[in-house]
Amino acid sequence: MAMDVVDYEIKGSEMQFVEVELDPGEAAIGEAGSMMYMDSGIEMDTVFGDGSQQQGGFFGKLLGAGKRLITGESLFTTVYTNQGTGKKRVAFAAPYPGKIIPMDLAQLGGSLLCQKDSFLCAARGVSLGIGFQRKLGVGFFGGEGFIMQKLDGDGLAFVHAGGTLLRRDLKAGESLLIDTGCVVAYTPGVDFDIQYVGKIKTALFGGEGIFLARLTGPGTIWLQSLPFSRLASRIFAAAPQTGGGGRGEGSLLPGVAGAGILGGIIGGGDSD
Repeated sequence: MAMDVVDYEIKGSEMQFVEVELDPGEAAIGEAGSMMYMDSGIEMDTVFGDGSQQQGGFFGKLLGAGKRLITGESLFTTVYTNQGTGKKRVAFAAPYPGKIIPMDLAQLGGSLLCQKDSFLCAARGVSLGIGFQRKLGVGFFGGEGFIMQKLDGDGLAFVHAGGTLLRRDLKAGESLLIDTGCVVAYTPGVDFDIQYVGKIKTALFGGEGIFLARLTGPGTIWLQSLPFSRLASRIFAAAPQTGGGGRGEGSLLPGVAGAGILGGIIGGGDSD
């Protein structure tokens, strides 16, 4: 399927969204639940698979859906097609604080590997596949880096990174050690491997895990300062674990019982 060439504008700072402009007949594909708003005249159609397999028959759709299921995404994607006569806009919002990265696959060699949950939307024709790491060590200890989402085509795709974004161009043989969750995307020429931290004390008490990702050039990598898994673990750790009876940071009333006692004191407590 030929790629649609779309215009776009990324708006916002911490909580961004991308507004995609569609000419008549053009379409964009998005993850389920990512759409923010759209102009009248745009038609939504939920398809089985990734949207690029619509002309591939039932087995093509089944293959595309199966790849998405393995990467932890929904079996379905939504296609937004401009059925009107003029330019129309549809916007897709980031799921948590961070940055939206426009990826021109034509300039990246036609392919990109990214984290399973980082894809936001793309021009129609971009294929969403799966990229397995072939090394045994990565399979056992790679965490988020073992199964990556592979974007193929020559159109625009939009990827979301949590927190602050860093782009790094690696020369041939140049390596960088990274927390596996901080890897957002990289070009296929980059070698992804896992390295043991080397010290038991650091592994047990350092808080950074036992293994780190080792990315070696040549190629380009994109890193995020706040992986969603890290954000979720911090929220879970700070939340009360026993139905409101836990300690609340910065709270004058640690629980419902404390609130009841204070309420009794304020209300007078004794009745005549």
